[in-house]
Amino acid sequence: MTAVQRHSSGGPWEDAFGYSRAVRTGDRIIVSGCTAVRDGAAEHSDPAAQARSAFRTALEAVEALGGTVADVVRTRMYLVHRSDADAIGRVHAELFGDVRPAASMVVVAALILPELLVEVEVEAVVTEAAS
Repeated sequence: MTAVQRHSSGGPWEDAFGYSRAVRTGDRIIVSGCTAVRDGAAEHSDPAAQARSAFRTALEAVEALGGTVADVVRTRMYLVHRSDADAIGRVHAELFGDVRPAASMVVVAALILPELLVEVEVEAVVTEAAS
């Protein structure tokens, strides 16, 4: 049986809503939705800055469970405004470069706080050669 490792970033919703920031089982790391929330409020009002912050949180969780950005195989981006797609997409390209994970970008009606513009999810597969 494969052991499950859980990582918490200490966010208030993790305990209140009963989830982990990220979970690793075997070679797979799955990161919950991440936003640019710090101390209960959006850290930035700019969509690119929010995306960068959200991906930073997600990648820190991957690293906490033994992975790296090179291990990321899937990303999902949920954005509130279609007009932010280019800015958020450029941040994705900047952060993932040649890794080029499979990616989805979906426009949604709203996120958990009205000032949030983007939420991201990340999945990684850690190979023996990479660990």
